[in-house]
Amino acid sequence: MTEIEKIAYTKFFIDKLANGINPLDNTPIPENELLNNIRISRCMFYVSDILRQVIENGGVQKKKSTPKIPFSISDEQLSRFPYSDQPMPVSRITEGVNSLIDTDIMKKLPYSDITDWLISIGVLKTVQTSEGKSVKRPTERAYQLGITLELRQGQYNSYYVVLYNRQAQELIIDNMQAILSYKSSKDEQSAPEAEGNAPDGC
Repeated sequence: MTEIEKIAYTKFFIDKLANGINPLDNTPIPENELLNNIRISRCMFYVSDILRQVIENGGVQKKKSTPKIPFSISDEQLSRFPYSDQPMPVSRITEGVNSLIDTDIMKKLPYSDITDWLISIGVLKTVQTSEGKSVKRPTERAYQLGITLELRQGQYNSYYVVLYNRQAQELIIDNMQAILSYKSSKDEQSAPEAEGNAPDGC
């Protein structure tokens, strides 16, 4: 049974009850029954009309989500970043940054924005693993800034994780506006030509 069919079936029952008819056997409902109360009957007629409108509209319409605004953050908000004296991965850093904004109305900062910027300033580099995967690794400069590589043991195999100590965390937070500017410039460079510059015939 489709959604529309379920709604129509429900409306059929409500219409019967609103008119004082037992929908199961089509017999009149005794006048002293609660369902024959005029106020209840009016409510059922009201619900029936709403269901009619839903059926005419093709079913229950899902509420459209409001697009979120692009990520941005002030220096005052960044001053509340929860630094850790224990080295942490970049994903934890972005979690800390995103905890400072209202994610109900704003897009979250992806950790790739941070790592892309670190690559641009020569702190990280992209390398190919023996399995052919592209991964980020610290450069020699990174170790001087508090970014290290640690081998960890997973449930099935070992893996490397890039960690950022307190100094490296401060480097990222202090340069957050530069990170966002770099991201913005990359987006502008990769954006398609403006509509006015479209080729003839488009």
